Amino acid sequence: MNKHEFFTLFFEQFGYSNGVRIFFAPGRVNLIGEHTDYNGGYVFPAALTFGTWAAVSARTDGIYRFRSTNFPSGADTNVNELAYKEEDDWANYPKGVLKELIQMAGADQAQLFSGADILFHGNIPNGAGLSSSASIELVTALALSRTAGLKIPIIELVKLGQRAENRFVGVNCGIMDQFAVGMGKQSHAIMLKCDTLEFQYVPVKIDGHKIVITNTNKRRGLAVSKYNERRSECETGLSIIQKQLPNVKSLGDVSYAEWEKVRYAIEDGTIRRRVEHVITENGRVISARKALEENDLDAFGELMNQSHESLRDLYEVTGFELDVLFEEASKAPGCVGTRMTGAGFGGCNVSLVKEESVGNFKQAVAANYTARTGLEPDFYVCEIGDGTKEITEEE
Repeated sequence: MNKHEFFTLFFEQFGYSNGVRIFFAPGRVNLIGEHTDYNGGYVFPAALTFGTWAAVSARTDGIYRFRSTNFPSGADTNVNELAYKEEDDWANYPKGVLKELIQMAGADQAQLFSGADILFHGNIPNGAGLSSSASIELVTALALSRTAGLKIPIIELVKLGQRAENRFVGVNCGIMDQFAVGMGKQSHAIMLKCDTLEFQYVPVKIDGHKIVITNTNKRRGLAVSKYNERRSECETGLSIIQKQLPNVKSLGDVSYAEWEKVRYAIEDGTIRRRVEHVITENGRVISARKALEENDLDAFGELMNQSHESLRDLYEVTGFELDVLFEEASKAPGCVGTRMTGAGFGGCNVSLVKEESVGNFKQAVAANYTARTGLEPDFYVCEIGDGTKEITEEE
């Protein structure tokens, strides 16, 4: 969608288009490093070129009107009456961000948030696990802070987005999604240590290859309950390890050599498998960075495969559809590596595919996946783009 079309939609929604500014926040894909974020480990996400746009214009009456081209519902709220309402659905995300912005501004600057009309438009597949919620949070945070005249650093908006999802929406997510969406860089992945926020941009040089995301189109009904269950299991495992290694603050601090020495202390087989996944997955992220730096895409692809197998066998968050997709993608033409991405139990798979084979890859995977599951997958051939920003006249 170009800027002129977006201005037209804003006019149709609100009856005017003067004073409108446009902002963008991408979706993200995690290339490797799954379920390590809330365990203080490494992740390896990249921002995508599709995401969420927001057209915004300031008001002076304290009213915020949230609308979307993607959903029929919206929400109007007074700046002094920001409360979670189930009937507001998706609009609770920008409402939560606004509440956090006002708290961050403090009493001296809270009056700067005097109202706004904001129209969202997204092209992230809904429910695919590519961070549509973090995209909405970050585009709202940048749009409303800049409209209020505040130049808050993006890294602070990243933290604010996570707080909004934790406190207002009530999802106990880690920071990876907001960080990748906010801090993304074109043609680079981000190697991020989630507990310290230390990070490094790693060039993704995959000439002759494409990143292909495949949506299972399986609704992720178990994701939230199983996510909370896995977090609890990992916390139990960490508490046992800390009795052996008192200086360890998170599972992300435990090397594989240390794990081999203390694994005997965890008697429960399920807890032991969960911890084994986190520690080995953390090591795979470190190896993946090295593989990319050495331009060894075969090694990178093999690490992707190992990641899925660990998520399937040790962490048990894949499910039938994702496993079928992994099996069919693995044997499809030109596939260098493939794995589930996101929370699991549906959602998406990410594959590294030779460019000349993308058409045959999609055809083979679609036919075989549908034959086995009865579902039709969707494919997205992706580019790695920049993080959250304002769209200026030049763009």
